[in-house]
Amino acid sequence: MTDYSSDAKIFKALCDEKRLAIINHLKSGEKCACVLIQAMNIGQSALSYHMKILCDSGIVTSRQDGKWTHYSLSQAGSEYAAKRLMELTMPESKTYLKCGE
Repeated sequence: MTDYSSDAKIFKALCDEKRLAIINHLKSGEKCACVLIQAMNIGQSALSYHMKILCDSGIVTSRQDGKWTHYSLSQAGSEYAAKRLMELTMPESKTYLKCGE
């Protein structure tokens, strides 16, 4: 049986409006958590929650600079997410089984 746990992390990261908005903010480059908090009009704990999910998915990376964390999109993580979506949704072959076979 195939393990889909990493796929579930990717798609969980993409299934929330706030996380999609965060990804959109990060398209223009690395952002400090303080910038995202202001841009998203959310609290620090809410941002931390969403960023943990995004980082766990591999789509976003983080680095610490003093007391602030800076976030950016991971090209490798984004490419992997796109690849997995294609692999999961592209038909392998056109095999049709009749009921009872």
